[in-house]
Amino acid sequence: MRVRFRPRQGWRNRVLRLPPPLTLLVLYAALVALGAVLLKLPFALEDPVAHPVGWGDAVFMSASAVTVTGLVVVDPASAFTFFGEAVIAALIQLGGLGLMAFAVLILTALGMPVGLPRSITLREDLGQTSLRDLGRLVKLIAIVVVSFEVVGALALCFVFVPDLGLWPGIWHAVFFSISAFNNAGFALFADSLTGYALDPFVNVTVPVLFIVGGLGFAVIADLHRHGYRFAPLNLHSKLMLVGTACLIVWAVATFAVLEWNNPRTLGLFDDPVHKLTVAWFQGVTPRTAGFNTADFAAVHDSTAFMTITLMLVGGGPTSTAGGIKVTTFICLILATLAFFRRSTELNAFGRSIPLEDVLRVTALVAVAMLFVAVATFLVLLSHDGDFLDLLFEVASAFGTVGLSRGATGELDGLGRTVIIALMFAGRVGPLTLGFFLATRVRPRVRYPRGQVFLG
Repeated sequence: MRVRFRPRQGWRNRVLRLPPPLTLLVLYAALVALGAVLLKLPFALEDPVAHPVGWGDAVFMSASAVTVTGLVVVDPASAFTFFGEAVIAALIQLGGLGLMAFAVLILTALGMPVGLPRSITLREDLGQTSLRDLGRLVKLIAIVVVSFEVVGALALCFVFVPDLGLWPGIWHAVFFSISAFNNAGFALFADSLTGYALDPFVNVTVPVLFIVGGLGFAVIADLHRHGYRFAPLNLHSKLMLVGTACLIVWAVATFAVLEWNNPRTLGLFDDPVHKLTVAWFQGVTPRTAGFNTADFAAVHDSTAFMTITLMLVGGGPTSTAGGIKVTTFICLILATLAFFRRSTELNAFGRSIPLEDVLRVTALVAVAMLFVAVATFLVLLSHDGDFLDLLFEVASAFGTVGLSRGATGELDGLGRTVIIALMFAGRVGPLTLGFFLATRVRPRVRYPRGQVFLG
């Protein structure tokens, strides 16, 4: 009798044989842990006595960077050295573009085969339905990322180099370019970009970076494929472009109207052009960008609530942004309109949207609202603060935005743990949920129809 010995599987093979969403979850968690360790190194801390950074602070900052959120419990500029800031920038880059996209780029550069397990995981991370042309899409992502971040850094050098000096100015330009394109919202100034509220380079470069990063790589690839013409684009790209434009117009106009005479925000400026400039930046930043040129703690409650809704919507699928996504929001509106019109089909731009997608939208929105509700309740249990401020922080965490009204730094251990879990769920959760929603299970038993009274 012959006995066959099977070689033991290494940890790499065991990880890659996990379901794709679980593989991404493990990789993101490992990156958070690695980032926390690096941020605790002695040469990563500026002054451990004046600006102490505990393990809880390091884990929070690492999770915020990996999930490209931007919420902070310590000031990155005063707490970390250049090495620490570089670690944060690297975590932002890896977390924003996806670990598997980077892994495939490295494997491709080394001439190594990607393999089916890695391809399936990458497909889930990039939101693709086919394994074809994944390598081409990843290469396009790399070209777009490098191009926009380099150009953005060069443009921001005209702002920071004259103010901070050559090398500090260049580093600030590079850091803000990476943070902006990845919709992270991390800043090397305690007041974000408030000091540059009227600077033309900041008000053009930074929004362009995070708007393009928030559109989604599928849209960028589709635009590139069709020569940047609108007519031949697929339905997803058209919905994203039109939806993003409408949300920008709505947000900028609403912020301007609500805050025009607020003495602590737009009321600080006498010139209407200056007011509109600040309103422009504040209108485009809530959908996961996280930068601010006005103090969000000083806005009216109505403006704060409007910002919360924008943060929950977020950006586009397969992008560096979070939230329930623009296309999900649009499909939800179309489904509502179809219901009131007694229509049995959803149509947009000459294409129909299948009922299966409507069910996915309903599930995504329901799960998102459940996450936000439960997290808000737990944070309220741990911290007896202003309800709107805490809801603002929760929405910012789930949407991976990073805007804050100052409540995050006041939370205790439980509150911070909830925020970390929410940031993680906002970044990795939709991928996991999307994987299970995409898995079809045929019912073995069919039951007769029943009637349920609704409304």
